Amino acid sequence: MAHTAEIIAVGTELLLGNIANTNAQVLSQSLSALGINVFWHTVVGDNPTRLRQAVDTARHRADILITTGGLGPTYDDLTKETVCAACGKALVFHPEILSDIADFYEKNLHAPMPDNNRQQAMLPEGCVVFDNPVGTAPGCAFEADGVHVLMLPGPPHEMVTMLRRCAEPYLRSLSREIIVSHDIMTFGLGESYVDQLLHEQMSHMENPSLATYAKPCEVRLRATAKAQSAEQAEEMLAPVVDEVKTLLGPYVYGVDVTGLEAVCSSLLLERGLTLATAESCTGGLIARRITALPGASRVYRGGVVSYWTEVKAAVLGVPQDLLDQYGAVSEPTARAMAEGARRITGADIAVSVTGVAGPDPDERGNPVGLVFIGLATPDGTFCRRTESGRRTRDRIQDLSANHALDMVRRYLTGLEL
Repeated sequence: MAHTAEIIAVGTELLLGNIANTNAQVLSQSLSALGINVFWHTVVGDNPTRLRQAVDTARHRADILITTGGLGPTYDDLTKETVCAACGKALVFHPEILSDIADFYEKNLHAPMPDNNRQQAMLPEGCVVFDNPVGTAPGCAFEADGVHVLMLPGPPHEMVTMLRRCAEPYLRSLSREIIVSHDIMTFGLGESYVDQLLHEQMSHMENPSLATYAKPCEVRLRATAKAQSAEQAEEMLAPVVDEVKTLLGPYVYGVDVTGLEAVCSSLLLERGLTLATAESCTGGLIARRITALPGASRVYRGGVVSYWTEVKAAVLGVPQDLLDQYGAVSEPTARAMAEGARRITGADIAVSVTGVAGPDPDERGNPVGLVFIGLATPDGTFCRRTESGRRTRDRIQDLSANHALDMVRRYLTGLEL
């Protein structure tokens, strides 16, 4: 039987935007892996009337209801009372839980337990109790009228601990299907163009399915299959992933990878090569993305942020007459920057970026979004010109960094630059 779930996050602080609802993301990922469909996310404040309305709605459209938050000892922690009233369940006092809470205060907080924590020992009659080793609020699960209700604490570290220890085993017993997904990462094509290429296939797919997701500077395609086992799901997904890779060709830079920098780092390591960077408008963004990876020292020799023209000349050795003739934002300068970075660091290859990130054109009238990327290699120096238009400054920088890493990837894999 396929199960459908709704997640209700309780807390006025979520509605005010004071904190992000990370619990819903973690729960959705967990439920998906268990083969449980999550069709609705609901956020409701610490208001019993509105919470009751949300619970009543959820019980009529999902057979698994998971709440987070509202299990604390204060006056506005009303999740248990409200949910139990909606499901016709009485609250029962558990003395052993109260004893555990008192022990938690003594051992971890070195203080006596306040009297209001007694309400945390009140749980639905006949429920499965979920222990909370990192907090005072126990969780629970019960079934009412064919709906499985799970109540978990709101603090993320408590919720995740209880999810792994208690909720996942409980939910696993409800479903025999699992869901497996693969993310196919692309760069260089817009979402609308990718959708156009794959629309016919995607519109007729149900299981497995394929969907596009536009990230800030690239497009991700997620292929998903539901089956009785991971092996069966993988067999269903393999031809889908292969078809996408065939259709999109060199624009696919990896499957289930974290980003272009991770792909480039792996390729450099495999080939025993090193990289250097010379950055202007990206301000060290490429270097930061590479050095954020574990083991970066094995492939990255160093870089120069040459924001001023004088630094391009004095440190990277870009000829002054070239700068005078073509300007800092030009193909000749990008090539010379990359060659200079390769020379002064001793790296096998070097990539450079110079352009106009905005918000205004440069002194030569070059428009915002015009960027040149240079790549110096043992096989010669190459350059790519990009024009991203009047996008935001950070988006131009991110796109430029992606273009630079994409050139590195294409060179290392023998693709056309």
